[in-house]
Amino acid sequence: MTDKKAAVWYEHLHTEKHTGARRGRLHTPHGTYETPMFMPVGTQGAVKGVNTRTLKEIGSQFILANTYHLWVRPGDELIAQAGGLHKYMGWDQAILTDSGGFQVFSLSDARKLKEEGVTFQNHVNGDKMFLSPEVAMRIQNNLGSDVMMQLDEAIPYFETYDYIKDSMQRSLRWADRAQKYHQKTDTQALFGIVQGAGFRDLRTESATELVKMDLPGYAVGGLSVGESKKEMNRVLDFTVPLLPEDKPRYLMGVAAPDSLIDGVIRGIDMFDCVLPTRIGRKGTLMTSKGRVVIKNSRYKADFSPIDPDLTYYSDNPIRKNQFGNLAQYDLPNYSPYQNLSRSYLHHLFNANERLGAQIASEHNLRYLLHLMEEMRTAIEEDRLLEFRERILEEYGYNKKNARLF
Repeated sequence: MTDKKAAVWYEHLHTEKHTGARRGRLHTPHGTYETPMFMPVGTQGAVKGVNTRTLKEIGSQFILANTYHLWVRPGDELIAQAGGLHKYMGWDQAILTDSGGFQVFSLSDARKLKEEGVTFQNHVNGDKMFLSPEVAMRIQNNLGSDVMMQLDEAIPYFETYDYIKDSMQRSLRWADRAQKYHQKTDTQALFGIVQGAGFRDLRTESATELVKMDLPGYAVGGLSVGESKKEMNRVLDFTVPLLPEDKPRYLMGVAAPDSLIDGVIRGIDMFDCVLPTRIGRKGTLMTSKGRVVIKNSRYKADFSPIDPDLTYYSDNPIRKNQFGNLAQYDLPNYSPYQNLSRSYLHHLFNANERLGAQIASEHNLRYLLHLMEEMRTAIEEDRLLEFRERILEEYGYNKKNARLF
């Protein structure tokens, strides 16, 4: 049974009859949010180029922040003095923080791994630092995020069986240490991370032992790190059913439209990724008609809207509260950019104007948030497979040699 006294708890609303996809809500100390959801990534306490008001207006619910980067600067203790990360960055909705492990383990030439934790040199000034399950929890307790992730080892998907087994079992021990050290169980939820690469027996062992810990939620880690989408789906097929039905399930680091739908079909509730803002800053748009590289010369004299089929703020309660009395904002597909053309955005990028990256980043986030809104409706109406086929067709996934993300 769901523990409604927990800091974060999952409410199930509907199961899609053809796929088993879940429609639910996630209750947190900073509000209740609809699932399945996509979470924009604000690595250093900011989603690059997008302010918090805009994040609300385009339908963001949770956002993700990075423990490692906030630890290095400005420091978790300073953020605690400011009243926590919510107050520090001016965001009154839910926040998820990762453990910092992915960033630390990416510093492969400057780290040493032991059972106690990992010693490394930070990327800013080269100072020697030590990250352990306990340190990761202390930092995240100081940040005050609604959902915290355990420290685990981020390893390549195609490592040897023995290495992955040792790493997975160490991550289990680290999860146990994190749970014992966690100081604020009434206001912050600790999620465990299922590891094991593509090995079914290792994923089973990892999930089984984490479930015994009765954590408020569970993530599937170690995917979307170089393996094929077919392989990722294969692992999800046998991993997700091992997780409790009354707890949220989080697939880390995924944002491609087809992978979001395929993850939801397999029972995932939460996703995050830097993809939409990263490619947006470089001039690639996610649109209702597929991938658009706005820097291409074909858009120089294209005076059509950036994405005429994408609704922006239509039913967002934040937008209604702020703009409800102004007739121009009552259009069903109102966008602050609805009068801007692809030609203009093309010009901004070619002129190296920062506004171009900002518009593209906001647009890509809104595309994914709208995709999740539509997906939630499709689950409620038991037509998720039809929705999937429509998205695949619009995006060109069904075409030979399609350019994807």
